[in-house]
Amino acid sequence: MSETTPRLLRVLAGETLERPPVWFMRQAGRSLPEYWALRERAGDFIAFCFNPELAAEATLQPVRRFPMDAAIVFADILLIPLALGQKVWFEAGEGPRLGALPPLGALQDAIEGSTAKLANIGETLSRVRAELEPERALIGFAGAPWTVATYMLEGRGSQREAARTYAYQHPAELDALLDVLVESTARYLIMQVRAGAQALQLFESWAENLAEDVFERIVVGPHRRIVEKVRAAGIDAPFIGFPRGAGALVENYAAAVPVQAVALDTQASAAMGRRIQAGGQAVQGALDNLLLRAGGPALDARVEALLEQWGGGPYIFNLGHGVIPDTPIDHIAQVVARVTGKPTKALAA
Repeated sequence: MSETTPRLLRVLAGETLERPPVWFMRQAGRSLPEYWALRERAGDFIAFCFNPELAAEATLQPVRRFPMDAAIVFADILLIPLALGQKVWFEAGEGPRLGALPPLGALQDAIEGSTAKLANIGETLSRVRAELEPERALIGFAGAPWTVATYMLEGRGSQREAARTYAYQHPAELDALLDVLVESTARYLIMQVRAGAQALQLFESWAENLAEDVFERIVVGPHRRIVEKVRAAGIDAPFIGFPRGAGALVENYAAAVPVQAVALDTQASAAMGRRIQAGGQAVQGALDNLLLRAGGPALDARVEALLEQWGGGPYIFNLGHGVIPDTPIDHIAQVVARVTGKPTKALAA
């Protein structure tokens, strides 16, 4: 690849660079004061996601403050259930709520029109790509089927015990729901790339506490089918898979799912990451978002350790989960400046 190719894309193609690209999950949003000013204008959160002008601005805000190597589109993982006909809203201070799960037949019938209902997200991507510097990559994303299914089944964020019990008691019904989500998600991601996304991340936020056979069935299988469907449409944008909380099963995931990078959470060991790199995939992560918020010498030391342990292979510097809303901006600036070697405007008004 050319040296003008975005660093993120070079690493996703297997290159080891003199310093890794850096971006943060949830960088577009809640830790920035300018985001909250925009949020006031947007009103309802769902309306915010579907407003291309405001969503594009939210996407670009963090890359104006910090020398990040990539922007990630401002959206939400629960837009797919909304597009499939399930009621979705956000309670202030409490998070997402979902209405009753529609019948399976209704969900299956809704697949065909679901992508059109998400067209505004494509417009957001097109707006961002037109303004973003060519050396910075644009990432599209979707929630992975199991994670989205947990919200659809339980109606809110939780410990997911009811959803895991459902997976045991009603395996055929869950598999049918996951099939709907695989198909609708693949179509959504295809649209995102055609609108301007250059890389794609699958967020399996709730991959923890799954037995190996269940993990293979409801995480690995759906992820693999999504990638295959996207590739069958002629899309070659690289994938980052993020099975958060999967522990040792992350290596099973890396071996079985044809993603170009595996995002690692905070508990991932240095040795695990190096084994994944040796197998031909990049790794991403795994700075603790709580440590980013805490700051101090421990933050500096951990950044150095991550750069040392994975910098000898294809590596993307990131967090093990998303930026926490009350993270001090100067802590973000400190880490990004250390990784990139570039000055930052982070403390600008």
